[in-house]
Amino acid sequence: MRSPDLFDAPSPPAPPSGPRRATKSAEAFRTISEVAGDLEVPQHVLRFWESKFPQIKPMKRAGGRRYYRPDDVALLRRIRQCLYDQGYTIKGVQKLLREGTLKTSGGPRASAAMGRPVPRSGSPDALHKALVELRQELVALRALLAKPRR
Repeated sequence: MRSPDLFDAPSPPAPPSGPRRATKSAEAFRTISEVAGDLEVPQHVLRFWESKFPQIKPMKRAGGRRYYRPDDVALLRRIRQCLYDQGYTIKGVQKLLREGTLKTSGGPRASAAMGRPVPRSGSPDALHKALVELRQELVALRALLAKPRR
């Protein structure tokens, strides 16, 4: 038998060893490792969020193993989006949850910086105007912070 050549076609991949797992239904409960993998955050972050957001209540089995309901996973996804993508602080997300804004499917309609509405029109002028106003306020805040304290 000859050895494989550089120009030979690659051999097909070996079939996976071990049992095949069926995918879970959307209504199935998820373990902390599954949720952490889906949200791309470490497991300890999910445990920390549980301590900061009382709305997250995974079911706990014997031994303390957590099982997240689909509603918990959806809420965690929104919290992650607010914290990581939109720049909210934990206190900001807690406020959104208290006000009930975070539970809507559209999510919060406020900018993370000043709490004002994000321009929804496609007009570049409206966006430019909002950014200019935001910049002016930030410059004023910077000047206030630069003043020496007594």
